[in-house]
Amino acid sequence: MVDGTRSRIWLPTLVLAGAVATAWLTHERWKRPVIVVPPLGTEPVQDQAGLPRVLVFTRTLGYRHRSIPAGVRTIQEVGRGLWITEHTEDPAMFRSERLATFRVVVFLSTTGNVLDAEGQCAFEAWVRQGGGYVGVHAASDTEYEWPWYGELVGARFRDHTDVIEADVTVERPDGPGMQGLPKPWRRTDEWYAFRSNPRQRTQVLASLDDARMGEAGMGGDHPIAWCHAVDHGRAWYTGMGHTVESFAEPLFRGHLQGGIRWAMGETP
Repeated sequence: MVDGTRSRIWLPTLVLAGAVATAWLTHERWKRPVIVVPPLGTEPVQDQAGLPRVLVFTRTLGYRHRSIPAGVRTIQEVGRGLWITEHTEDPAMFRSERLATFRVVVFLSTTGNVLDAEGQCAFEAWVRQGGGYVGVHAASDTEYEWPWYGELVGARFRDHTDVIEADVTVERPDGPGMQGLPKPWRRTDEWYAFRSNPRQRTQVLASLDDARMGEAGMGGDHPIAWCHAVDHGRAWYTGMGHTVESFAEPLFRGHLQGGIRWAMGETP
């Protein structure tokens, strides 16, 4: 009887402990990168003299895109001779003294609430004072509880299509990241729809044929890339860049390079 009583007492305890351990491991797995970004190589010293610095931020607390490593490497490659690329997933980089060393911060498919309160304050002040923000793809699936970030990115992610081919309508061929693109720009990607239309708040650069987006449509007007001023700073966003293959496309690489250069303060 004693052994049976002990079993009845310990069995629920062991089950509960196992459940807690599983939940903790799942949480930790969800927080951590599923795909490690290879260390960036160092450019020759003579090529770095006087170049501005770009910080690529890829922290994810939700879905993690397989294309993140390719995106980081691409930003370094298209910036060779134009800027110095650094990469981080550490929210502690978002402090005033550290941000002051960068010209542009790229949120590359970040997801979830990736900054603490101190980082949010420092980043907002940095942008308002002249910093450049670039959001790529899931950057709009980030910081839903921070109202200012919603204004910065321009619109928040709602849902998406499967990976399909679609025609991108270039609305401003002279706009940042849009120069030299074909009309239409046909490419394959996962296409985002947004909770609100950014057209009244931003300068829309490109849009989609909404009729082909199915349930991920936006009522007939479907912006997919845009830019706007934020006090003394600049913000540029593209909803493209879900697939690994995107970052091997010369036209998409030029699109991304142009957006970063504009956020840096250059005029197309």
